[in-house]
Amino acid sequence: MSMLLISKKMRSKHLEIRKLIVRLLVLFLGCVSSYSGYANERKASVWLHEIKSGVLHHDTDSLWSGFRRESGIDLNLEAIFSPHAEFLGGIIRPVLGGSVNTHGDTSKLYSGLRWQYEHVSGMFIGIGLGGAIHDGKIHHQHNDQKALGSRVLFHIPIEIGYRLSAKTSLSVYFDHVSNAYLAHANEGMDTLGGRLGYRF
Repeated sequence: MSMLLISKKMRSKHLEIRKLIVRLLVLFLGCVSSYSGYANERKASVWLHEIKSGVLHHDTDSLWSGFRRESGIDLNLEAIFSPHAEFLGGIIRPVLGGSVNTHGDTSKLYSGLRWQYEHVSGMFIGIGLGGAIHDGKIHHQHNDQKALGSRVLFHIPIEIGYRLSAKTSLSVYFDHVSNAYLAHANEGMDTLGGRLGYRF
């Protein structure tokens, strides 16, 4: 009986976390869309540098984490902010984003710093480091769900793309989340897909 109550509490907690992530993404999307109109009027005070959205293959096999348990696709949205620093020929900027899984598997919110180098040809590469929170499993419970070991994970993105115009870009995006073996379970998770960017 007590195990049943614990199981119900855990399910309820995961549902609350998933709802929180979805709400934060909806709020984030609303802020971005309302800001785009404002940015056209007040270009002198732009704090949002670029937004990116895309469709990613969830828990991609044979990459950093090595194997796949979960399924579906992720809808990704990310904001890149204007404050920046120059480093090794590129620019470092803070980012905030999230991915929602369409199959009900692990969704996540992340933030961190992104270094990006752009060539005059329009090609660019970006890499980053930050943290993520997720609503997936921490311990191994089912063969179709990853055991991520911790609610807070490291987030490492890599992106290669091409600037179609001064405002738009198209890219291939990869990201990896794991706890770097700071917890007992560390199956990790990778996503891979394409993104479209709009620069203000």
